[in-house]
Amino acid sequence: MIQITRFIFNSFLVNNYILSDETKECVLVDAACYDNSEKQTFTDFIKTNGLKPVRNINTHCHIDHVLGNQFMADTFQVYPEFHKDSLPYFKTSKEIGISFGYRIEQLPNAKAYLEDGDIVKFGNSELKVLYTPGHAEGSICLYNEKQGFVITGDVLFKDTVGRTDLPGSDFEKLMKSIKTKLFTLPDDTVVYPGHGSETTIGYEKINNPYIF
Repeated sequence: MIQITRFIFNSFLVNNYILSDETKECVLVDAACYDNSEKQTFTDFIKTNGLKPVRNINTHCHIDHVLGNQFMADTFQVYPEFHKDSLPYFKTSKEIGISFGYRIEQLPNAKAYLEDGDIVKFGNSELKVLYTPGHAEGSICLYNEKQGFVITGDVLFKDTVGRTDLPGSDFEKLMKSIKTKLFTLPDDTVVYPGHGSETTIGYEKINNPYIF
């Protein structure tokens, strides 16, 4: 059974998830720790619980979601995996980081590019990749049917959706992604977003004012 642990890191308050199962293997989703305190909190949790990071997944490569990638590579030897359409954001993250007051010394090499329908395996567990562009090119969600949850990055939040006023974003594309990839999931599917608190697919179908 997958255990989901959330840390809220950096000034953008990004949800950084650790997904682990009974084998102690774990997947990191949106590695976002930046300062030394955040890095220590993260490594302490990994060591205290005897976890072994085996995958590092970026739901998309906006600067706030990739700040911990080099640290994850240096500390745990896990390298970022994301959809190839996010590569332009990834390659310019040093420059974008400076504009927000973040310094990225170097970029780790990407391990692999994920495609719609790919299966992310770790331990005895699996996550299905859903390609969901709109907030950003290359946005993906990670779905586990057995336990009924989906990690949505910045695609879908409680009572709102991802911004579409950024380079590469598109409101119509975002709506299509939500309606065809997320709202086709069971209503009781728990949504773990990139920022903010959890919600469910059923709740958002009824209450989200941005989706019509």
